[in-house]
Amino acid sequence: MDNIHPNSARAWLLASRPKTLAAAATPVLLGCALAQATGGFEWIPALLCLSFALLMQIDANLINDLFDYTKGSDRQDRLGPERACAQGWITTAAMKRGILLTTLVACALGSGLLFYGGPELIAVGAVCVLFAFLYTAGPYPLAYHGWGDLLVILFFGFVPVGCTYYVMCHGWTPEVAIASLSCGLAIDTLLMVNNYRDREQDARSGKQTLVVRFGAKTGHLLYLGLGISASLLCLFFIHYGHFWAALLPQLYLPLHLLSWKRMVEIDHGRALNRILGQTSRNMLLFGILLSVGLIL
Repeated sequence: MDNIHPNSARAWLLASRPKTLAAAATPVLLGCALAQATGGFEWIPALLCLSFALLMQIDANLINDLFDYTKGSDRQDRLGPERACAQGWITTAAMKRGILLTTLVACALGSGLLFYGGPELIAVGAVCVLFAFLYTAGPYPLAYHGWGDLLVILFFGFVPVGCTYYVMCHGWTPEVAIASLSCGLAIDTLLMVNNYRDREQDARSGKQTLVVRFGAKTGHLLYLGLGISASLLCLFFIHYGHFWAALLPQLYLPLHLLSWKRMVEIDHGRALNRILGQTSRNMLLFGILLSVGLIL
């Protein structure tokens, strides 16, 4: 990718990391499915929720790109996808302007949800923006102190699933709680395999992820447990009369187990990027299966 011109449109596209956007769209999809199941689905707030989620994911990607670079974490031995600032595709000054613009556009679109969900969504939006920065920025970057997995469950589970449902149905149900937790656990498998792959580089950079703290074996067991827990949690939907929402997500489990087996066999190196791709596919499939099950 040496032919990428600095601050070009292609550079910004790569910096936005479009392959990660499925993780932002999946919780909104589930929130919409929950709303549809109760007869409260509306297109405009659904599109606003999706737009805000996608823009905040891009914003977080840009913020991580900038602050991981300034902290020296994006080293020459990086195993994951190349980062824009580290590669010189985008200057730090341009990246700061891009982060500001993306944040403002996300907030502008998100403000449209106030007409549907009420002023309490201001606080939710502010927390989303704040933690997008706190993840890798500031004197206590949360990702560097082992809080990443909890934040994924919160901000890719409870917040987007619950808020998408709330702006259309103005409430909270046990089904929303189950779907939120299941979604957060499934998406956290992405972070877990990412941290598993980068454990040696993260240790040298002082990034104390759970895999760095507790070791590779704990990392791949957590990956396994996250996917199994996400799938089995859906069985609780039977209690609320959603048979298909309980059954269909179980089809995700064999794929997750197969990815885990390959992950353990590969163990380390850039070859684990294949497992990252498989995990992203599995996560998206989980979201689709659960959404279809809820609607049925």
